Amino acid sequence: MTNSAQAERIRTGNGFIAALDQSGGSTPKALKLYGISEDAYANDAEMFGLIHDMRARIITAPAFSSGKVLGAILFERTMEGEVQGKPTAQYLWEDCGVVPFLKVDKGLADEEDGVQVMNPMPELGALLDRAVAKGIFGTKMRSVISAANGPAIDRVVAQQFEIGQQILAKGLVPIIEPEVTISIADKAEAETLLRDALLAALDALRDDRQVMLKLTLPEVDNLYKPLVDHPRVLKVVALSGGYARYEANARLARQSGMIASFSRALTEGLSAQQDDAAFNDVLAQGIEGIHAASVAG
Repeated sequence: MTNSAQAERIRTGNGFIAALDQSGGSTPKALKLYGISEDAYANDAEMFGLIHDMRARIITAPAFSSGKVLGAILFERTMEGEVQGKPTAQYLWEDCGVVPFLKVDKGLADEEDGVQVMNPMPELGALLDRAVAKGIFGTKMRSVISAANGPAIDRVVAQQFEIGQQILAKGLVPIIEPEVTISIADKAEAETLLRDALLAALDALRDDRQVMLKLTLPEVDNLYKPLVDHPRVLKVVALSGGYARYEANARLARQSGMIASFSRALTEGLSAQQDDAAFNDVLAQGIEGIHAASVAG
């Protein structure tokens, strides 16, 4: 299978993208929700080993290869690891029919003017080369918007697309993720400013280039439909952003053309203490609900 087959899977498949890319900062919380406390590991290597085991358990569960999961976003260490003796990206595509993506950002800068841009990525080129060699289809990088500040939102979008051009030049498809914080009072206004900034950036892209967008579920239903319909957009996916899975699914089902790319909402209810039958059942129920919300629009 080629990248064109993977692009077609994302473009036309009925399903959603699983976000399995918790980084060093968010891994302890993810493990705690999974029932593994911080006293269960002594160092980063042990911590990342445990989170890899959790991800491998999800990836190898029957429901994960049911056709309802179109893609999976991986953390760098997950890409470098193996699942059942195969490199993770290879296993995802060949055994599950799931398109592999890689989280490439190095976290967020301190908040300024109500936004957090991404930290510098001096080793991005080398990371992208490794990703290509590993069979990765696309990338993901996250910024955060916590105020309806037009010039600051423009800065976030400009940085995302500047780095996105580097990713496109390597033959990878970037998922551009300017997350709007769900708790802010001016969320709806910030989302309108973001939509307009994204449309301007998309209009400036070359005709033969396509990106993906990962956006917070909006206050105004179908606010992002012009982005869904834009010829330079392969797919618009939604992050759960702190909403419980029930709320995230309900909001997503009202958006035409958007699909899920949930992280915490996907793993909600999973526990290291569950036997495989219970684990697989809870995961299957979660995948079924997220899939239904993704195809509803």
